[in-house]
Amino acid sequence: MEDISALNGKVALVTGATSGLGRASALALAAAGAKLFLVGRNADGLAETAKLLPGKDVATHVADLTDPAACSAIVPAAVDHFGQLDALCNVAGIIFVANSPDMPINQWDRIIATNLTAPFLLSRAAIPHLLKTGGAIINIASAAAFTGQAYGAAYSASKAGLVGMTKSMAMEFAKQPIRINAIAPGGMMTNVAKNFRPPEGCDFDLMKRFTGPRGGMVEVSDVADLVVYLASDAGRGFHGACLNIDAGVTAG
Repeated sequence: MEDISALNGKVALVTGATSGLGRASALALAAAGAKLFLVGRNADGLAETAKLLPGKDVATHVADLTDPAACSAIVPAAVDHFGQLDALCNVAGIIFVANSPDMPINQWDRIIATNLTAPFLLSRAAIPHLLKTGGAIINIASAAAFTGQAYGAAYSASKAGLVGMTKSMAMEFAKQPIRINAIAPGGMMTNVAKNFRPPEGCDFDLMKRFTGPRGGMVEVSDVADLVVYLASDAGRGFHGACLNIDAGVTAG
């Protein structure tokens, strides 16, 4: 029986591949047979991810996603290297929490640039190539796109915008051979979570609700498996969707 989740011979571009969900997605995509173009800010982190993929066809590219010029160069570099592009996985994301009146504007700009503008610029560059291959865009949103997150106005705004962008692009290309979807995870035990520092004087009761009715965190590997699913033919029925995987946080 044909494995419709296989990605043999296909090329996937993954941002945020230095650690966390980006690294997990790279490992899962490689296990499914994909060739990988890995993007991140840290060369050492990318090298560590590549070392976890012995024998796989992997290229790395260092870029700062807050720089529009750097974003615009990523897709051409991937296509120059591999000759095609089949999946764009916009995984990179950052969070900074603060009381809204105290939010530094440079942090707001950095979050919007990384979480929303960069996926747009990468998608804009990737779409002509993905139309040729019948490929897919997978954007990593967040449960914070659907529920207000105390002290996370910038992060929630960026992720809600990403969901809206996903749906709008999906409608724009509804009649063409491309699939554009998003995944909205709840909390995951990544470097972002490990290094999380609540704002001074915050009300922890306002933050507890984001653990969800079942508590705990979402497994990073489960989210990575969804990335593979949407990148493969197994996800062919999805277009303009946002798959929530958040242990019930957004259920009610």
